[in-house]
Amino acid sequence: MSKLFTILSPAKTLDMEAPLPKGAPAVTRPRMAARSKQLATVLQGYSTGQLESLMSISPKLADLNRDRWESYGTRSNPKGPAAVCFRGDVFQGLEAWTMNKKAFSWAQDHVRILSGLYGLLRPLDVIQPYRLEMGTSLKTDAGKNLYEFWGTEIQKLLKKDMKECGAEVLVNLASEEYSKAAQLDQLGHRMVSVKFLQVDKGKSKFISFYAKQSRGLMA
Repeated sequence: MSKLFTILSPAKTLDMEAPLPKGAPAVTRPRMAARSKQLATVLQGYSTGQLESLMSISPKLADLNRDRWESYGTRSNPKGPAAVCFRGDVFQGLEAWTMNKKAFSWAQDHVRILSGLYGLLRPLDVIQPYRLEMGTSLKTDAGKNLYEFWGTEIQKLLKKDMKECGAEVLVNLASEEYSKAAQLDQLGHRMVSVKFLQVDKGKSKFISFYAKQSRGLMA
């Protein structure tokens, strides 16, 4: 059987106080942290109103994220492992907070989370609270959006990770918005993209909540 490697989208819902399960491996540092800092520096220059417009969010959420960017990189800012802190539907299915050491070690080698801010995360990589969707039209010195900012960097790191663990097939459980940033057609590996549908009265239909949870369960 071919060795599988899985990619997921991140979540907007966060729980930064969630502890690592007892006996889990040590947390790790995001490998694209220098690039993340560049993005954070750009966003620290945005006002609440500018964030509201950029991210198409409510004034309340814009206030929250203005505070987050002001605190980003400070010693007192909360931090935690990505797979445990993300709490959206995908991660409710994954339930990383219930994993034992063996499961976490396997996931650390074979599962990756795409991120607008961090590029490519391992499950145990430490994140700070943020909101930055990959489709955001954030202008930087690299271009007019995050796809141009990340360029081929995510794809190259993903390719390296797959080679190191001997993976032969990529299972794409990420949304199109995020998988686009990984330039999967240039990866040089076999790929399986999964779409989850619900069957009701003989008809299949896409239901976002169930599809997201199913992605986490499959991972």
